[in-house]
Amino acid sequence: NMSMNAIGIAGTGLDVNRQWLNAISDNIANMNDVTPTSGPAFQARYVVAQAGAGTSGVFVQGTVLGDATGIVESDPTSPLADAQGNVRMPNIDLGDQMGQLIMAQRAYEANAKVVTDAQSTYQAALAIGKNV
Repeated sequence: NMSMNAIGIAGTGLDVNRQWLNAISDNIANMNDVTPTSGPAFQARYVVAQAGAGTSGVFVQGTVLGDATGIVESDPTSPLADAQGNVRMPNIDLGDQMGQLIMAQRAYEANAKVVTDAQSTYQAALAIGKNV
């Protein structure tokens, strides 16, 4: 059934987009985390999506973490600063994250629309079947 297939495929897209949105929000929430230079910086998380076989949709293959090296910045007032007054910050670009956020939101909305349209089509087909 075409409508049920569309709902299933779009449902897999919704799941991937939700996980993508979660990763982006986590990255943005932690982009100003300060750590000592002796340790790693917060690592951004990037979702890796992969197409499923045939009409099985899409799934999250896994996540890739960003660079733990981060950026060393001078902040001698920080209690986490080293002897030279430096701290480590994540290397996360807000502009890039916001661009990804917009793409993930639009993809989520598109998949949600497919689900609602397919449900309407399926219900209309059932109504026609009842009247026959």
